[in-house]
This record gives sequence, C-alpha cells and structure tokens, in this order.
Amino acid sequence: MSVEELDEVSDAELRQKLEDEGDFAADYLEDLLDIAQLDGDIEISVEADRAAVAIVMDDGSDRRLKRLIGRHGETLDALQELTRLAVQCKTSERSRLMLDILGYREGRRKAIQAIAREAVEHVKETGEDYALKPMNPFERKVVHDVVAEAGLYSDSSGVGPNRHVVVMMPLDDTEDIDDADDFESAQSADELSALSADAAYADDDFDDAESHEQ
Repeated sequence: MSVEELDEVSDAELRQKLEDEGDFAADYLEDLLDIAQLDGDIEISVEADRAAVAIVMDDGSDRRLKRLIGRHGETLDALQELTRLAVQCKTSERSRLMLDILGYREGRRKAIQAIAREAVEHVKETGEDYALKPMNPFERKVVHDVVAEAGLYSDSSGVGPNRHVVVMMPLDDTEDIDDADDFESAQSADELSALSADAAYADDDFDDAESHEQ
C-alpha cells in the first residue's frame, strides 16, 4: 500500500472516529434536553479535525435554549465540558469536541476575528506589542488563528479569568521555542483552574500550543 493510500485510510479512520464522537455527544444532549423539557434539533459535523455538535432552533422551537448559553457563554462552556466527559466515557479517549448553541460561538468567532484584525494592524503600524482584553479559550484560539494567518506572533498571558492574548511582531528563529511540552503542561494547568472555577473556563484545550503559531 502506498503512502498516499495509507494517508487516505488514516484520514478515513480519523473522520469515522470524530463522527462517532458526534453521535455519542448527540445522544447525551438529546437525553439532557428531554430531562430539561427543552426542544431543539442537533446537528453533527467535523471541523478542523474535531467533532462539532450544534443545538439549533427551527421556527417555533423552544426559545428557552438561550438559557443553555448563559452569561458570556459560561453555561455553554460548562455544558461542552460535560458533553466531552460523556463522550470520553464511551471512547476512553479525551475528546476535543466543540459544542455550539443557537450559533452563539459562530457569532462570537466573527466578532473576535474583527478585534484580532484590528490588533494585527496596530502591531504592523507601530511595531509594538498589543495586549487584548481577557478572553476565554475559544476566543483566544480565534485570535491566535487570525494572527498566525497574518504572519505575526501571539502568546497567551495571565491566569484564569485574566488570561489574554498578546499580539507582537514575529520572533527571530533563535528566540522561538518548541511548543509541544508547553502545550501539555499549560493545558493541564488550565484545566485544573477551570474545574476549580466551577467549569466557567472548562474549554482549556485550545490553549498555549496554538498561541505560538506563526
């Protein structure tokens, strides 16, 4: 079997694994909605090598679903973590599944992308570092992606609710660092912090590895 064929098999296996995660998550969420007596449809997809599940609302569906988002998406973050744990119980593997409700994350993604682009322009014009306001892990990941696409450098700074992204000019190769070990340690530290904070920041698998993308 050629390398190309092996890659195709590997990609197919990964996609099937992620689709299974989506199915497990959908089952869990359907049971949850039934218990809460809420109506909503569930959509499953695969995005950027992770399962994505969305609770959507058709015309006439239950508008109380907005309560599952919470202030600044905190309830959504906590529900996402619970859903990941439910999936992990089925697969025995850590899940990076993304959960959205009523398009909240997609709306936030667009807003944060606009903020990140403004920061990029500021850094390009002035050559000075630019610190953004504190954001949750999902929002920080969006910023890191925009900055990397623009060819600049970004890093996460601070802890807990004060964790934020700093945008800066690209580092010299000699100043850059290997992120693999930092990702694992920072990820674990953030998750412990998230759990102790009652799951308000439970989405910490987006953390510092992505922050060093260029």
